[in-house]
Amino acid sequence: MADLEKLLKIKGVFAAGEFGDDGTLLAYAGEITDEQAAMAAQMCAANNAMARMQCDGYTAFSGEEWTPLQGWALTGPQFSVCVMGNVGVFVRNSETSFNEIFAALRAA
Repeated sequence: MADLEKLLKIKGVFAAGEFGDDGTLLAYAGEITDEQAAMAAQMCAANNAMARMQCDGYTAFSGEEWTPLQGWALTGPQFSVCVMGNVGVFVRNSETSFNEIFAALRAA
C-alpha cells in the first residue's frame, strides 16, 4: 500500500488514493467524500487503461519509446488529478509543483 498520508503532506495536495486495475477503491485519505473517492478510483482505472492503449499506439506508429506507461495528469483551471501506477492525488494547481508531485508518486 502507498503511504497516502505522506502524499498529503505535499503542498497543494488535498486528497490521495490507491485503486485496483478494475476501479476498486483500495484506500484514500484527504478532503473528499467516500463517494468522490470511489468515483475517482473508477475514473483513474479507466484513464490508466486508455493511456496504456495510447502509449502502445504511439510506440507502434512512431517507433519511439512510449511504453510502459509511467503516469498521466488531468488538469482543469483550478485542480488536477495526477496518477502514477495505481496511486493518484488531487491537487490545487496554484499551490503545487507538478515536478514534486510526480517525483513523490514515482517513489510511492
